[in-house]
Amino acid sequence: MDIFFEQYFDLTVMRDSFGKVLLGFWMTIQLSLISGALATVWGLMLALCRSSRSWVLTPLRLAAIAYIDVFRGIPLLLVVLLISGSLPFIPVLPEWVRAPTLFGQPDIYWFGIAALTITYGAYLAEVFRAGLDAVPAGQTEAARSLGMSHRRTLRHVVLPQAVRTVVPPLLNDFIALMKDTSLVQVVGIVEVVRAGREIQGETFNSSALTLGALMFLVVTLPLARIVDRYLNVHQRARRRALA
Repeated sequence: MDIFFEQYFDLTVMRDSFGKVLLGFWMTIQLSLISGALATVWGLMLALCRSSRSWVLTPLRLAAIAYIDVFRGIPLLLVVLLISGSLPFIPVLPEWVRAPTLFGQPDIYWFGIAALTITYGAYLAEVFRAGLDAVPAGQTEAARSLGMSHRRTLRHVVLPQAVRTVVPPLLNDFIALMKDTSLVQVVGIVEVVRAGREIQGETFNSSALTLGALMFLVVTLPLARIVDRYLNVHQRARRRALA
């Protein structure tokens, strides 16, 4: 047992490596927040395209279905490798796409965010679609009977109800996205897992990785409790409405 604690919970190693691991975790937070926000917007757009019933938008709906099916079926790691290994060598693309350096960050940083956004956009699209389908058709019919246009009905009636329904699965997917940011280390981004691995290689001790795991828990556990509390409040509100 002493060997176990020395290998995984060496306080001296944790103290000495805290700064580097924390810097890596800050990178993880950045990747999570930026790609999570972009994936949410992209996923909502995909869901609206897929849920459209207009025959004029049939090609767009079919393209959205194909996109969602493809990127839900491809591992995120492959998407990271495909983007980072291909975009820089496609001459027809503009320079800011092939080698983005926005806000002083290197291109691998944005390639990682692009891969996370593209993949999780497909997952979030299905979450939003489920929320849109959960809104009773009578709500839309009532809004249209009052003279509201399709766009206003979607904005003021359907979307607010759908978003309230999908908050818990959205938070769950954000937790999953945050954990999957560790995959972008394959292109050279030093996030919390890579920082821990580098320290592990130097010290032959895994305590830095344990420290990184604890940092993840500091964020993910409160989010999990928020999901539980939201579900409880939502269920009580529904029971009161049905009573």
